Amino acid sequence: MFIKDRYINPFTDFGFKKIFGSEVNKELLIAFLNTLLPPEAGTVADLSFLPNEQVGRSEYDRRAIFDLYCENEKGEKFIVEMQRAKQNYFKDRSVFYATFPIQQQAQSGDWNFCLKAVYMVGILDFVFDVDKADDAVVHHEVRLIDRSTGAVFYDKLTFIYLELPKFLKTIDELVTDFDKWCFLLRHLPELTDRPARLQEKVFLTVFELAEIAQYKSVEAGVYKESHKVYRDLKNVVDTAFDEGIAEGIVKGKAEGIAEGIAEGIQQKALEDAKRFKDAGVDIETIARCTGLPVTLVEGL
Repeated sequence: MFIKDRYINPFTDFGFKKIFGSEVNKELLIAFLNTLLPPEAGTVADLSFLPNEQVGRSEYDRRAIFDLYCENEKGEKFIVEMQRAKQNYFKDRSVFYATFPIQQQAQSGDWNFCLKAVYMVGILDFVFDVDKADDAVVHHEVRLIDRSTGAVFYDKLTFIYLELPKFLKTIDELVTDFDKWCFLLRHLPELTDRPARLQEKVFLTVFELAEIAQYKSVEAGVYKESHKVYRDLKNVVDTAFDEGIAEGIVKGKAEGIAEGIAEGIQQKALEDAKRFKDAGVDIETIARCTGLPVTLVEGL
């Protein structure tokens, strides 16, 4: 596959990790997170990357694989997920993921249950179905609130979602760093130069990291494969949703498959899953993007 873009697509696994997943260039992730966090959270000064694969408390518990998992200088935890395509129960998965850094703070012996803050950040290449009629809100900040008063009940668990397809500002309308990050994440593969509005050091670093022409053959090949997997995954999942068959591919439920998916579509999902697995995509990603059970994907 020939890619004629000048810059990588940040929604590919390669692109996302290239920009945000490097210890050497962690100032990019720090700068990005500081545009998202609420004022009372303060400013992130430093980050340490943590293992992204989390296991349950027993061998029978389900594991979780985060795109990025890190900790700031105050011990607060950040899960950062780049969600490339629509998925059933994505909000549920976000809540499930947030339970890992909460439980990991437990201490043996006499412990007072005081927790460090946990932030779950979802960068979305789609729009939540419930938000389709509202184009105004790109940045969602979700916390536990008391519905009777509207006051925040608990401020140490925060879910932040960016619905990037809603970000419609042009390059000339960019004002804040948040605007600039949203524009860059959404339009980076379309750019042919480095716009005057994006000349700050942090964005110039992104451009340097993202320029495909500077990659050696091996790295360029890895990106091409990552780009192909992204495009195929997104096409499979988006097509499923557009045709209204998403309810039939609920993970692990044979009755859902039988009711909602024609035999031919199920076979296509299996073929796609096998191809993605051969390409090195992790089992969890394949399962959640094709709707197939993890056990079935593992056996392909």
